[in-house]
Amino acid sequence: MRIALAGNPNSGKTTMYNALTGRNERVGNWAGVTVDKKEFHIKKNFYDGAEELIAVDLPGAYSMSPFTSEESITSTYVKNEHPDVIINIVDATNLSRSLFFTTQLLELGIPVVVALNKSDINEKKETKIDEKLLSEKLGCPVIKTVSVTASDKGLLEVVKAAVAQKGKEQKAPYWEGNVDLTDKNAVTESDRKRFEFVNGVVKQVETRKILTREKNSQDKLDAILTNPIGGILIFVVVMFLVFNISQSQLGPYLADILTGWIESFQGFVADKLSGASPFMQALVADGIVGGVGAVVGFLPLVMVMYFLMALLEDCGYMARVSMVLDPIFKKVGLSGKSVISFVIGTGCAIPGVMAARTIRNERERRVTAMLTSFMPCGAKLPVIALFAGAFFADASWVGTLMYFVGIILIFVGALLINKIAGHKVRKSFFIMELPEYKIPSLKRAFYSMCSRGKAYIVKAGTVILVCNTVVQIMQSFTWQLQLVEEGMEHTSILASIASPFAVLLIPLGFGAWQLAAAAITGFIAKENVVGTLAVCYGVTNFIDTEELALVGGGNQVATIMGLTKVAALAYLMFNLYTPPCFAAMGAMNSEIKSKKWLFGGIGLQFATGFTIAFFVYQIGTLITTGSLGNGFIPGLIVVILIAAFIAHLIVKANKSIAKEYALGNNMSNSAKSA
Repeated sequence: MRIALAGNPNSGKTTMYNALTGRNERVGNWAGVTVDKKEFHIKKNFYDGAEELIAVDLPGAYSMSPFTSEESITSTYVKNEHPDVIINIVDATNLSRSLFFTTQLLELGIPVVVALNKSDINEKKETKIDEKLLSEKLGCPVIKTVSVTASDKGLLEVVKAAVAQKGKEQKAPYWEGNVDLTDKNAVTESDRKRFEFVNGVVKQVETRKILTREKNSQDKLDAILTNPIGGILIFVVVMFLVFNISQSQLGPYLADILTGWIESFQGFVADKLSGASPFMQALVADGIVGGVGAVVGFLPLVMVMYFLMALLEDCGYMARVSMVLDPIFKKVGLSGKSVISFVIGTGCAIPGVMAARTIRNERERRVTAMLTSFMPCGAKLPVIALFAGAFFADASWVGTLMYFVGIILIFVGALLINKIAGHKVRKSFFIMELPEYKIPSLKRAFYSMCSRGKAYIVKAGTVILVCNTVVQIMQSFTWQLQLVEEGMEHTSILASIASPFAVLLIPLGFGAWQLAAAAITGFIAKENVVGTLAVCYGVTNFIDTEELALVGGGNQVATIMGLTKVAALAYLMFNLYTPPCFAAMGAMNSEIKSKKWLFGGIGLQFATGFTIAFFVYQIGTLITTGSLGNGFIPGLIVVILIAAFIAHLIVKANKSIAKEYALGNNMSNSAKSA
């Protein structure tokens, strides 16, 4: 038996899905968090019987007439797949808005059970809903639920009611006849009747305590957090605190403990291989265990940040961030929905890019998908943490700066794309229901952290393990398949492949083949940057405070790499703002749906990473030493060529617009003459 969970965004739909199935799907306070349907079997403790129950979590929708892509997924599934029963999750705190969608579901003929969710919040507000009378008016079971509590009796009753409704005919009692969706007048009339019905029902079943003259504490807090200036400053402070805790306080403390375990295991493996060949010892102990361990050693920093971000999302703050940044991004043709993609992208670029599908405007959707990866994701955190620790005494401002540079690059990138594509910035409207502030759930934040951390570990144990193994082998052999002698690493296969790329990176301050190799493997997975550096330089305990004193501000790793602070910052930015991993590029391809736009976006990312690294290194070197860095002239030529190409595309777009405008005027004049 297949049970579809459908409801408005922010109604608690995915939370209920997680409670019923034991899954840990992403939960957020905004539309677009669930961008595709997910399904899993319902836990046995919620029902009796041999038949397996499958819950299908559908994207949030306000209407069965699809306006966005996630509404299209919901509408198509319900209409074409014909689930046995629909559990309609209704936000009890906003009954009138939620029931509009309910009435459309009731017309489909599929049995419906209404879960009156967030009933606990209504009780606190002294709002009462007569669920029995509501059930009579709708012609279907209505049950109060609190989906945030897995032990809630309402969830058990909802599942039992859904099983009991299977096979029954569902009728909408308030009017008869199907509506021709191609007839706009008929649809408008149908919606008018629907609103009248819903408003009438709400008046009869709901008793609400209203204090319209008074501003409650949430209104006062919103006035501060959504202030155009104050809200942005608060966001800066919040992000700084997140990075301070995750990268300078709690994260490193936990990392020290984990690194100790990794070093012990590495030593154990090395002892077991004491009689093996030097190559086998280097491959297993240093390449596999050490390389993967260097990446896993940063896991506590990543997980602490995931935990803090989950708390911010759950309490309702991140939804306010979208509202604060919406007016800014509108100036470059984006909107608050784009901001949602960027915020989700801080966890992983792939779901961030996928969230762009909720944007109806095709150009805005493509631009958002192209620019989302400029926000540093969890995979880039180890790179940030490594360079912050090795070169900047683990300063929290490094991570914070990287995120705000990402926001600036998104802003500039959107402006350039609009110019290149010949699009004028038009007014757009972003409507978003701000969720109520609430105390975040430590349990949900913990599960969210573990889920993301699991994905990090799986990647470290698969993609990164394979990549580090290949890197170790390529570094150990020459093209003649002879072992590289000590001190002759430049003759290795890896060095010969990476060296030509290293020459191109000299104007950016990091012309060593080891650094070039790490940047290249970073396109497979950004964590590989750390793993490859560990393998290439033979330094695998990046986090250990006693050996390398990264947390304490030591510079042994900095000395091994041979980079100045300015060059290190340039290298960090190059890895963060060039194209993301291959998986994220694949997500870009699926959302952009245009090879021309896809390759244009990848080209823009390469140009951005090169240009910003060039200016950071050259200007920083000029300030700190009084002279320009190596390779200034060749690098400047490349930057000028990039600027000239962009200018050419903009001029071409302007000519095309002028031509279309002239053609339109000619046609208009011809029509007048006729």
